[in-house]
Amino acid sequence: MKRKLIAAIGIAGMMVSVAACGGDDGDSGKKTGADGFKGQTLVVWTMDGSAPPAWSKDLQAAFEKKTGAKLKFEIQKWDGIQQKVTTALSESNPPDVLEVGNTQTPAYAATGGLADLGDLKKEIGADWTPSVSQSSVYEGKQYAAPWYFANRVVIYNKKIWAKAGIKSTPKTRDEFFKDLDTIGKKTDAEPLYMPGQNWYFFDGLTIGQGADLVKKEGDKYVSNLADPKVAQAMEIYKKYASYSKAPKDKDEATPQQAEVFAKGKTGAFIGMGWEAGTAVTANKAIEKDLGYFTIPGATADKPEGVFLGGSNLAVAAGSKKQELAKEFLKLALSDEFEGSLAKTNGVIPNKQSLETNLKGNVVAEAAAPGAAVGGTTPLIPEWAAVENTPNPIKSYMTAVLNGKSPADAAKQVEGEINKRLAQKN
Repeated sequence: MKRKLIAAIGIAGMMVSVAACGGDDGDSGKKTGADGFKGQTLVVWTMDGSAPPAWSKDLQAAFEKKTGAKLKFEIQKWDGIQQKVTTALSESNPPDVLEVGNTQTPAYAATGGLADLGDLKKEIGADWTPSVSQSSVYEGKQYAAPWYFANRVVIYNKKIWAKAGIKSTPKTRDEFFKDLDTIGKKTDAEPLYMPGQNWYFFDGLTIGQGADLVKKEGDKYVSNLADPKVAQAMEIYKKYASYSKAPKDKDEATPQQAEVFAKGKTGAFIGMGWEAGTAVTANKAIEKDLGYFTIPGATADKPEGVFLGGSNLAVAAGSKKQELAKEFLKLALSDEFEGSLAKTNGVIPNKQSLETNLKGNVVAEAAAPGAAVGGTTPLIPEWAAVENTPNPIKSYMTAVLNGKSPADAAKQVEGEINKRLAQKN
């Protein structure tokens, strides 16, 4: 197992956190009579920015009161975290509890580094939102628990929309396109900033079409870009891109789309909520004109599919404190603490009933409806290599925007995708 874990260092994903190596006190994680877990210490790593200090302090107090054990949080930096997690999980005295990126969870589970939490799921996970919980499952087993998530919304310039005479935000995709047409005709603004390689938005569109980017042939995964549903998602993307003058061969970070939007000459862009802050940093005056709405789908009753990035909480398979770790998860994922985290950080919680905690946070309120119909990239360890630079999915997108049919563009890159899917982790 150690060799397999070390080999998994190259895993790529959106968000990851971990649990630092706990002290080896020789316990088995079982309760110790009336004092519960007295004398034990559980070490939990969270990534920088994931757990607010006040939230962590309150959770620590509740945990120590309930169990009699000590709780130690250790904050991790993003730089080099994948290798650090992989190495820690391969050691004889691994971390107890880990915050791990949702798209990375299957890869860590495949190595044998994460404990099966099926019993915990049965106890506290009956009402976890299916779309956010799916990344915690690998080969039918629950290897983590959903913690918090985020997804893209439409960020728009209210001044430009008002100038175009638009009085409300769209509820369907066609209404959105109509509004963009109106902005193009009645103002001198670029209706939408949509670069040709906004790959995660495209992934959301494929989710909305019910498409999968890979399929299984025998015992291996291969590209599914030739699926007509994927082609339809790309045609929708092409329609969005038709309202934009952005480069067809660049992504949303080159240049940073929020900084382009900050100049005040663009009607809207599709991005993460934090990108609004990037726009305000670039131009403070834009702040008063910012508005947000859910990416609309084909019908008003169902938003567009979105890529869900976020974090799960997992227990290291080699931790000697399995039962104590589960007691921590029961508290951390309880309505009290999950709701508090959602309210403080403006993130999507693991169950829809807790989304009331987002009230008053306009960005989070816009993101929440999409989360229920969202998804991720393929939840297989082999997928990580596909997104490595140069990402063939991006090449596919640019080819379609430059005139190739989706079918021909798929043929152009599927060999490279299949080669990457065949790589051993």
